[in-house]
Amino acid sequence: MSTETGRGAAGALTTLLTCAMAFSMMQLFLLGALGPRLVADLGVSETVLGLTTTVGFATAAVLSPAGGRVVDRLGPRRCLVALLAVAAVALALIGAAPGPGFLLAAVALGGLPQALANPATNKAILAAVPPDRRASVTGMKQSGVQLGAFAAGLPLAALAGLTGWRGAVWAAAGAAVVAAVWAARALPADPPPKSTPAVWVPRGTVAWLMVFSLLLGCGIASVNTYLSLYGTERLGLGATAAGALVAVLGVSGIAGRLGWSKVAGRPDRAVWLPGFLALGSVAAALLLAASSSARPLVWVAALAIGVFAVAANAVSMVLVMQHAAAGRAGQDSALVSAGFFAGFAVGPPLFGLLAEAGRYNGGWLLVAAEFAGAAAVALLWSVRERRSVVRS
Repeated sequence: MSTETGRGAAGALTTLLTCAMAFSMMQLFLLGALGPRLVADLGVSETVLGLTTTVGFATAAVLSPAGGRVVDRLGPRRCLVALLAVAAVALALIGAAPGPGFLLAAVALGGLPQALANPATNKAILAAVPPDRRASVTGMKQSGVQLGAFAAGLPLAALAGLTGWRGAVWAAAGAAVVAAVWAARALPADPPPKSTPAVWVPRGTVAWLMVFSLLLGCGIASVNTYLSLYGTERLGLGATAAGALVAVLGVSGIAGRLGWSKVAGRPDRAVWLPGFLALGSVAAALLLAASSSARPLVWVAALAIGVFAVAANAVSMVLVMQHAAAGRAGQDSALVSAGFFAGFAVGPPLFGLLAEAGRYNGGWLLVAAEFAGAAAVALLWSVRERRSVVRS
C-alpha cells in the first residue's frame, strides 16, 4: 500500500469515527437547540425537557458496561453499524413524537448508540492507528460530538425554522442512515467473536476517571440542555440566536478537543490536564452566572465551556487508551463513559428544578460547583499518579 493510499484510508477511518460520535449524541443537542420549539409545540415543561436528557443518558449509563463487553467480543465494525442504525431509528421516532411520553421512550432508545460509541471508536483506533497518532485521532473523533452540537445549533436549527422541528430531526435521521451504509461498506471485517472476561468494577485510573467524568457530565449536560432556553427566557434572545449559542459551544468544543488531545499525547502532560481543564470550566460557569447582568458574557462563557469542559472528556478518553489493559479497551472505555452518562442523567433534572423556579443564576452556580468537584478529583488523582511514578 502506498503512503498516499494509507493516509487516505486513515483519513476515511477518522472521518467515519467522527460521524459515529456525532450521531451517537445528536439527539441531546437537537433537544437542547430545539428546546424552545418543543416547549411550545408539545407542551413540554422545563423539567420534562431535562428528563429527556436524564432518560437517554440513564439508559446509556446502565448499558455502557455491557456495551463495552459486546464491543470487545464482537468487534468495532459490527458495533459501529448497529450504533448508526439505531441512532437513525431513534431520531426518526423523536421526529414523530405526538407527546412527551412517546418522546421520552424514543430518547431512551437513543441511549444505546451512546453506550456503544466510545468503546467501539476507541477499539477501532487501537486496532488500526499507530500509537504515535492515537491521541490526535482520538481528539478528532471526539470532536465529532461537538460537530453534532454545531449541526444541531446552526444548520438544523435554521432548517427547523423552514420545515418545523420535526423536519429537522428527520433530516438528521436520514443522514444517520447514510452513515450506517457507509460504515458497513468501508470498515474492515471484524475478527471472529471471542469471549472476554467481564469487568464490572472500576479500579485504578479507570475508577478515578469514572468519578471525574460523573461530575464533569453533570455540568456539561446542564449547559447543553438549558443554554438555549436560558438565552430565550432570561436574556431575550430569539430562537435562532439562542440556537447559535449551542453552535458556539460546538465549534469551541471541536477546537478544544483537537488541541488538548494532542497535548495529552504526552503522558507526563496528560496527567495534569483534567484538573486544569476542570478549573477553567469553573470560571466559564461563573461567567454564565454573571451573564444575566451583562448579556455579552454568555457568548464568552459558551466559548469557554467548549474549550475547557467539553475538551476534558476527550482528554479522559486519551488517558483511558493509554492505561487500558490488554484486550479490555472496550470495557475500560465503557466504564468511564458510564460515569459521564450518569452525570448527564443526574445534572439536568437538578438544574431544571432551579430553571422552572426562574433561578438560572443558582443553576449556573450549581454547575460551577460540579466542575469544582471534578477538578478536586482530577488533581488528587494526578498527585497520586506522580507519586507512584517517583516511587517506581
